[in-house]
Amino acid sequence: MGEEKGVRRVPYLLDFYPLQGEEHTRIHPFFTHLTEGRLTTTRCKACGEVLWQPRVVCPHCNGEEMDWIDLPQEGELHAFTSVTVGAPMGMEDDLPFVVGIVKLRGTGLKVLARIDGASYEDLSIGQAVRLKVQPLEDGRVWFRFQV
Repeated sequence: MGEEKGVRRVPYLLDFYPLQGEEHTRIHPFFTHLTEGRLTTTRCKACGEVLWQPRVVCPHCNGEEMDWIDLPQEGELHAFTSVTVGAPMGMEDDLPFVVGIVKLRGTGLKVLARIDGASYEDLSIGQAVRLKVQPLEDGRVWFRFQV
């Protein structure tokens, strides 16, 4: 676990999705869709529940057949806070940054994500935000929202 050319290596066990391909996870379509600029999740074929985060088994009915559905790329800030100290490993140089709960437009879903494009002081509850696909240094992707 050393550093190489200024890049901090995150221990494998601390990385939630170190491997995003079909051979490593059953939610691989989520990552493929992100690379296409789409935020998606699963909907249970048996009971119709829309699940966030994407699942392979429905926690409501134990169904194992899912459809992939697109989610809105817009939402509004439901809550937010500024991370000024104690950032997760590998994010220390990003301090300070904002993390928020985004209520996705037209759904009851709330998503936790980093908020880019504004400081804590410039944000307000109800403010509009939009999906931002964040490429990672190693070729993977994740998502954030931006104002």
